[in-house]
Amino acid sequence: MHLYMRTRNLQGELMVSICDKECLGKIYREGKFTLKVTPQFYGDQLVPLEKAIAELKKATIANLVGEIIISECIKFGLVHKKGVIRINGIPHAQIITIK
Repeated sequence: MHLYMRTRNLQGELMVSICDKECLGKIYREGKFTLKVTPQFYGDQLVPLEKAIAELKKATIANLVGEIIISECIKFGLVHKKGVIRINGIPHAQIITIK
């Protein structure tokens, strides 16, 4: 299983953005929310799920979109299911680690 991922260092923080393969390039809208899943933000390189989870465990900031990545993050205890919102049915979560 492969996902799109982009990592970047921002002012000493490791930000990881990951989305399911089928979400990249889509725009989801619901009410006042709009979620644009662009290659500029989520990356254009596919990585194995195992690598994505390993990077998330090191991240201080994360943005996640899609059924696969969200369910895996819940399974690994990285995201609580109550911390997930759905925009037009697509799950989205953010992780922020305070040092």
